[in-house]
Amino acid sequence: MNMKASELLEKSIDELNQSLSAELKQQFKLRMQLATGQLTETHLVKLARRNAAKIRTVLNQKAGE
Repeated sequence: MNMKASELLEKSIDELNQSLSAELKQQFKLRMQLATGQLTETHLVKLARRNAAKIRTVLNQKAGE
């Protein structure tokens, strides 16, 4: 699922932390599937990494306010 920055900016810090945790768990699952050869849609690993980065960026922006 591709996240938009505008959607993330509307979320609270607690919601962002939950989203980050879920995204990191998803990223781990995808990496394990990739390592065992079970993952056919390899672009999902990149997407999960970028989504986590977007969430971290918004968290840092909110921390600076």
